[in-house]
Amino acid sequence: MLTTLLPRARPRAATPFYGWHIVVWSAVLVAATAPGQTAAVSVFIDPMIAELGISRSAVSTAYLVGTLAGATAMPFVGRALDRFGARRVMVVIAMVFAVALAALSTVDSIIGLTSGFVIIRMAGQGALNLAATTVVALWFHRRRGTAIGIVSAIGASAICLAPVLLERLIAHWGWRTTWLAEGIAIAVIVIPIAWFAIRDRPADLGQRPDGASHDDAAAAAAADWGVTRKVALRTPFFWVLTTMVASIWMLVTGINFHQISLLTARGLSTAEAAGNFIPQTVASLVATFAAGNLTDRLPAKHLIVASMATLIGALALGTVVSSGAIAIVFGALIGAAGGAVRGFEAATFARHFGTRHIGAIRGVVTSISVGASAFGPLLFATLYGATGSYSPALLGAILLPVLVIGAALITRPPAHSAASVATPAP
Repeated sequence: MLTTLLPRARPRAATPFYGWHIVVWSAVLVAATAPGQTAAVSVFIDPMIAELGISRSAVSTAYLVGTLAGATAMPFVGRALDRFGARRVMVVIAMVFAVALAALSTVDSIIGLTSGFVIIRMAGQGALNLAATTVVALWFHRRRGTAIGIVSAIGASAICLAPVLLERLIAHWGWRTTWLAEGIAIAVIVIPIAWFAIRDRPADLGQRPDGASHDDAAAAAAADWGVTRKVALRTPFFWVLTTMVASIWMLVTGINFHQISLLTARGLSTAEAAGNFIPQTVASLVATFAAGNLTDRLPAKHLIVASMATLIGALALGTVVSSGAIAIVFGALIGAAGGAVRGFEAATFARHFGTRHIGAIRGVVTSISVGASAFGPLLFATLYGATGSYSPALLGAILLPVLVIGAALITRPPAHSAASVATPAP
């Protein structure tokens, strides 16, 4: 059905390498996931609580349910990317995302809010981000890390800056009109880009990854190898990488979701708390680009250790953060931890497991990570409600990145490669 309604772009004669165009458009698409990301949703929480008359724990639970439900769709989205291609899948995702955002402007109960969270977390945080980064992985091989780093850096910067803009829009328009404006923006921006600018693979334009020539045997092999999802799931290193990504998403989501509350409890004003997303943006931009660039040069375990150590620093500093320089450092550490993972996650999975089934493999990773992110806000809200402080949640969470560091140091990456793995075409 999807094939009939949205036909795949036909291969054309070779043209100048289109991969860097894919990088630019994919960066815009990752930025467009902002309305479904926790950083952007966080600025709606307090005004919605005030108008709808529901508790913080109830909203956190709604976010948990919405995120978990949305996560269950990711393996199906991943398989759809492998089968139908990113271009057609992105169009469908954008339509669903836009409608859900517009619908959130009309909610008047916890049921409607939960339903809205389900769809924006599924379409925004999960599916659109998965599709945009996966298509970049298919267009590059030798410079995959650099390309994905650029996409993730630009996209993450926009996501981190979104709360600053949205806080102003909510103050002037109200939270309902702002949800509606986000839905319109997604429809106007994402659908045309996905349909007219995205191409699924280099072969669609008669090209090869990195713009390699047609007599480059290495480029040909790189374009068409990959273990199956079943093989990947049996590889210990897959679970180290997945746990790392899930840890970042869960803990950074927990902090971002309650960031306004956490920082105002430490003496910052609401504007200062929202403004803390700015140092997060700068640090995320630098860390994402650096991690993506280093992915092409360093073993994955070095980047895992560095990102987890940065997260530990952010969690510890969160217990003593106050207005001024320490708040800036706190924001920078959060941004750097999340940015580093965005910069090397997609490239690392493609590097060790190939690209033939990368959609199905990363669909599982995204499902687990999105699901894990659902527990962060509820964990922080529950412990805050029980103790009156966010410090117990921050300190207890340090154990998780410590365990990931230990696993990364003792687990060897798989020896899969284009030469050693042969899997039948799907």
